Amino acid sequence: MHLDRLADAAAHTAKTIRQNYPTLEIPFHSRWRHFDVGNLDRAAALSTHGLDDAELARARIDLVVVSVLLDAGAGEQWRYLETHTSEEWARSEGLAVASFRMFEAGAFSSQTAQPLLADIEGLSQFTSARLAAGFQVNETNPLLGLDGRAALIRALGRCVASNPRLFPGSPVRVGNLFDYLTDQAEGGVLRASAVLQAVLEGFGDVWPGRIFLDGFNLGDTWRHPALRYDDSTDGLLPIHKLSQWLTYSLIEPLEQAGLTISGIDELTGLAEYRNGGLFVDSGVLVPRDARTLTEPQAVDSHTVIEWRALTIALLDRMAPLVWKLLDVASPPPLVCLLEGGSWSAGRNLAQTLRPSGGPPITVISDGTVF
Repeated sequence: MHLDRLADAAAHTAKTIRQNYPTLEIPFHSRWRHFDVGNLDRAAALSTHGLDDAELARARIDLVVVSVLLDAGAGEQWRYLETHTSEEWARSEGLAVASFRMFEAGAFSSQTAQPLLADIEGLSQFTSARLAAGFQVNETNPLLGLDGRAALIRALGRCVASNPRLFPGSPVRVGNLFDYLTDQAEGGVLRASAVLQAVLEGFGDVWPGRIFLDGFNLGDTWRHPALRYDDSTDGLLPIHKLSQWLTYSLIEPLEQAGLTISGIDELTGLAEYRNGGLFVDSGVLVPRDARTLTEPQAVDSHTVIEWRALTIALLDRMAPLVWKLLDVASPPPLVCLLEGGSWSAGRNLAQTLRPSGGPPITVISDGTVF
């Protein structure tokens, strides 16, 4: 770790923010930004279906949860051709547009008359074949982790069915989380940590059962020998990248429905390959073994765990440097740094340094991490 190079990463991030958001009015880094790719506000179409405010909030939550769960590294070959625009999209934007179009067509609903729905029947019966059709996957257009993604959607249905306290109401659907969170708010104010708690509790069993503690599936949590504690958490590192990104993505529909979300900076930065790639490509992080940059790495390897953990820590260290460069007196939440610059800066560097635009370290993923 070369902290003297952190200034370079900060300068690249600040420059990227200026390019992306010249007025420094930066939205949150969430799934909703990807739905807007090509300067088209696709999600606005949800408001044209005659839904009242509460039902619209439920539909938005249905959409964003399934879309986030379907988002993981797509691979360098996969593309999605959007028939509505005749545009071709790849990576996170392509996954977002594809999942949005599937949701709009009722792919996650069991009710023909109500397509904007992700209910337990539609989720539990979701198949790899349906996902492949919706995402235009074939031999020449492969998608990494296809079966793993479809399995996540089915697991989501089981989670919703088994947690009536968190998903009250009928039909039983993901969007009923809106009703639970509304009840948790005090005077219309809800802490972001309460949203994350609901996400971890309500969707925890979605993730493959890698590590369990006291009967609970810990999800995006990993073992590393450098972490020593005198209790049952010895050696455990919680990251929860997708859960935190989902939390950030839930904030907007909750606020649009009238709630105020506080304490957003209690959440961390996101340990994924664009933010992490920024620090590797700018020389802040240098692998001890050069083969790390040429050979795929297992997601549970110490190398990848360290890379992800350091990404979170370095984002916290870099943020004040970026806001100082931009002369921002009252810095916005860290989630705005992610959106304004660090994620895009990581992608820009990758495209400059490698023809594929892929990350500096290739991770063997099952579709549930990154």
